[in-house]
Formats: sequence, C-alpha cells, structure tokens
Amino acid sequence: MPNILYFRPEDLEQYIVRFLTSCKVPADQARTTAEILTMADLRGIHTHGITQLHVYYGDRLRTGLIEPVTKYAVVQETDNTICFDAGNGLGQPAGVHAMKACLQKAAEHTIGVATVRNSNHFGFAGYYSMMALEKNMIGVSLTNSQPLMTPTYGRECILGTNPISVAVPTDGKRPFVLDMATSIVSMGKIRIAEIKGEQVPAGYGVNAQGEITTDPSTIINEGGLLPLGGTDILSGYKGYGLSLLVDILSGVLAGARFGTNIGRRISPVPTPVSVGHFFMAINIEGFRPLIDFTSDMDALIGMLVDSPKVEGQDRIFIHGEKEFEKAEEHRRSGVPLPVEVVEKLKAKGQETKVPFDLTPLG
Repeated sequence: MPNILYFRPEDLEQYIVRFLTSCKVPADQARTTAEILTMADLRGIHTHGITQLHVYYGDRLRTGLIEPVTKYAVVQETDNTICFDAGNGLGQPAGVHAMKACLQKAAEHTIGVATVRNSNHFGFAGYYSMMALEKNMIGVSLTNSQPLMTPTYGRECILGTNPISVAVPTDGKRPFVLDMATSIVSMGKIRIAEIKGEQVPAGYGVNAQGEITTDPSTIINEGGLLPLGGTDILSGYKGYGLSLLVDILSGVLAGARFGTNIGRRISPVPTPVSVGHFFMAINIEGFRPLIDFTSDMDALIGMLVDSPKVEGQDRIFIHGEKEFEKAEEHRRSGVPLPVEVVEKLKAKGQETKVPFDLTPLG
C-alpha cells in the first residue's frame, strides 16, 4: 500500500458533513465546518483539516464538551463593533457569522470589528481573513487557544499557538494572505510526527525542564512549544509578544478565557476550552480608491518577487502563494492523506458507526 492516499475534496467534505450531523450538528453549521476543514487540507494545512475531525471535534461533541448547536447571541454592539457569545458551539460557524458581521459594518462604516467568546477551535485562521477578499477589503482573523507554548525563559505552558491571519486584495497578482501561528510550529505538526513515529527538528519544543527536545511525545505530554523565533538568542521573545497580543484581543477584549484559564483539550482532564476570536474588516475605499490601492499592492509584490535571488533559488514567494498553488494541485490530483491518518479515520468511523468508506483516487 502506498504511504499517501489521495481523495476527492468533495468526498472528504461530504463525509465530514455526514459525521457532524450524526453528532446532532445542524446541517448548515456542519456544511460550514466541513468546508473549512476541507479547505485546510486543500491548501496543504493538514494539521487543521480532517485529521482533527475525530480527535478533537468528534470526541468533544460526543462527550458534551462542545455543544452541537452554535449560537450567535449578541452581547454588545455599536456601529463598528459587535461581540458574540457562541454558546460553547463549534468555532467555524461562529467565526463565519462574526466575519460576515464585520464585512457588513465595514461596508457601512469603513471599519468592522467583531469578537467571539465562549467558543471552540475554529480551524485555520486564514479562512476568515480571506472572506474579506470577496468584498475587496482587508481581513484580519485572530484566535487564542489552549496553553501549549512556554513564554521566553519559562518552562510552563501559559499561552496558546494563537494564530494571526491578514488577507489583502491585489489587482492582477495573487492576494497577500498571511496565516501564521505565533509559536514556532503548530501542535498539529507535532502530533502528525508522533503518529508517523518521527522526531521533530530541534527547537520546535521543550521538555518539562524547559530543555530542547526532538521527541514529539515529550513535547505533547510533558513540555511545550517554543514561541516563534525559538530561544531568546533567536528573538523568541517576539513570538512570545505576538502570542500575548492575540490573547489580549481574542481573550481579554472578547471577554473569553485567556492564558491558563482556557480549558484543556486533552489530559489531564478534558474541559470546555471557551476560547475567543477577534475579526476585523477594513474597507479600503474609506482611505483611497480601491484600484489605486490594489495597483500599488501589485507594484510592492513585484518589487519582492522580481528582486535578486540567492544562488540555487528561482522564486521568492508571497505569503499565501504556496497554499493557493497547492489548492489548485489538490483539486486536480486529490487531497493527500498519510495512510496512518486514513487508518485512524477508518477505525474511528467504525467506532462511531459513521464508516470512513471513501475510495481513494487511482
């Protein structure tokens, strides 16, 4: 059997909908969640794709740690801002609903900002920032997460991987889509390495004493991730600061949990995570004509990609460019899943009586 199996993205999406509706998630919210998980796999962000279906969403839905129906209760609202309470539902439908509210407010008042409290993991942050591209606006998406990262000079996990995503429209070029964790790597990549029985590069994480380790199980169960940059000598305090900023905007400002108050996804005792999200939409027309802005964006991107390359390299990439190209490739050839992931999906499918019976592509 090959190490990688390829599946049609629409088949994966339909399976996710089947599974989520079996967990009593309403069909429309299941479709939204399935689209975001599948989009992650299409763009090559497999840590936030179907691999999370059972080990996070499914297990927590079935044990009551996530409510199957996501609510959109308005806590407070002004012309430019709105705060939602998601009722401990899925983060994906809550995130889409909040970003739509941002876009509507930005269309009317130039800037729209939304926060969400009492929510759960919302998938990959870039999906929500990219929603603004359809309206020729700038989109921003942040979320805090369970504490998996040690602060600089610390050995206890206090902050999450706390991603930042910003999407900016262009004219003829691909849009700029920054989508990054504020840790040096996502915990999902560590878990995939553990599943495959592989070591991780030195500098990804530490053990319980705060010492560098390459063993994924040690990072997951005893230690934690390092902030973006890594150790202090490599400016890891910058990643630490960015993670803290995200926790302030997504947690403290939203009225959500923050730091070590956020519930644990797994051991020692799984609890509701109750994370928060922050979204913003910026209407470019409130500052200058759209075509002038997008033309200048193309010029700036051109300066970068056309600049001299180091020996042996023929391209300079703009953020999001690789993911757009992967999505195009995966739509043609199928979404690649490691055979270990497929076997786990099959085992969980049998256990939950929603069999993963998809046929891989030739």
